Amino acid sequence: MIAAKYKDMLGAKSVIRELSEYAAVRGKEIGYENVFDYSLGNPSVPTPEKFKKAMVDLLEQCDPMEIHGYSPSLGIPSVKEAVAHSLNKRFGMKYTFKHIFMTSGAAGALAHAVRCVTVPGDEVLTFAPFFPEYHPYVDLSGAVLKVVPPNTEAFQVNFECFEEMLTDKVMAVLINTPNNPSGVVYTRETLEKLALIMREKSEEYGHDIYLISDEPYREIIFAGVENTYVSKVYDNTISCYSYSKSLSIPGERIGYIAVNPACSDAETIINMCGQISRGIGHNCPSSIVQLAVAQVLYDTSELSVYETNMNLLYEELISLGLACIKPGGTFYIFPKALEEDAKVFCQKAKNYDLILVPGDSFGCPGYFRMAYCMDTEKVKRSLPALRRFVETEYR
Repeated sequence: MIAAKYKDMLGAKSVIRELSEYAAVRGKEIGYENVFDYSLGNPSVPTPEKFKKAMVDLLEQCDPMEIHGYSPSLGIPSVKEAVAHSLNKRFGMKYTFKHIFMTSGAAGALAHAVRCVTVPGDEVLTFAPFFPEYHPYVDLSGAVLKVVPPNTEAFQVNFECFEEMLTDKVMAVLINTPNNPSGVVYTRETLEKLALIMREKSEEYGHDIYLISDEPYREIIFAGVENTYVSKVYDNTISCYSYSKSLSIPGERIGYIAVNPACSDAETIINMCGQISRGIGHNCPSSIVQLAVAQVLYDTSELSVYETNMNLLYEELISLGLACIKPGGTFYIFPKALEEDAKVFCQKAKNYDLILVPGDSFGCPGYFRMAYCMDTEKVKRSLPALRRFVETEYR
């Protein structure tokens, strides 16, 4: 007998992936350049030349066993040391290599982090709007993901509902800032209030409540926006990072866990990750990619195009009368649809070759996401289609 749990998941495929697949098929019919595909968050700017050079140099100059063999289960020590040093230099932390675990992207990091601090039946809280894949990341560990309703005024934390839901069953709180899908960056005030409540509840319940911080968009921050490093605010923080967005290398599947040195059992948590890997198959990310990333820790792709695209879309959306909170980072924007059912709204948009993602799976019915990681020229060409859509269907 096959596993019913995973068979049942076949009926609940990712809406984002389904829309991306539709866009690809439509592109074959009319040319993909004529499909305004805002579905998938796939970086659209080139990988830094320095990363490419690092890969080439490693291939040409290093012992093949070093770059193609298994890495140690906790990651290559020199890479871990370099990551720790870079975080200390940038954010004033005190990491050592003993606080870093190399992972297969942020997904691998989150899979490990949840298993480190929960057992089956424990609860993990997250805040809408949230990345839909949090459900399989958490639920398939045996823990239960509970979603705090959104604060739609600013997409900061809904503290009233959070405090009601923060029971003694909650062992971890999962946050994502800068946020997918809203593009909102949690303010320092939000993070400090969150940390205060979690400290008080940890003391009241007699157990640690861990903060799992999902940070793949940490480097995509727009002008004038402060992005507070979460571990500076709360000791029991496990940071989950990916180089997919900052270096435009999502296919390389490389990231890390960084456990705050002030966290309870910090070094033990890292060592536990090596054991968790044995069970979930996320062990030993690519050796050559680990070594290459270590050479570009202070570099990013040219990320400014995302802010350019955001401003173009934000101004157009506002001019068309759509309510929208201006993103502070990422390459997502999350406007309110012009009718109650965002699924119907997005279905109508397809008639104008606009591929938009309804907000229902993000925990925010009535909203929709646009992933504007595409050439600015194409964003500009999409604006007349957006205008035609709104004026034809809703004027």
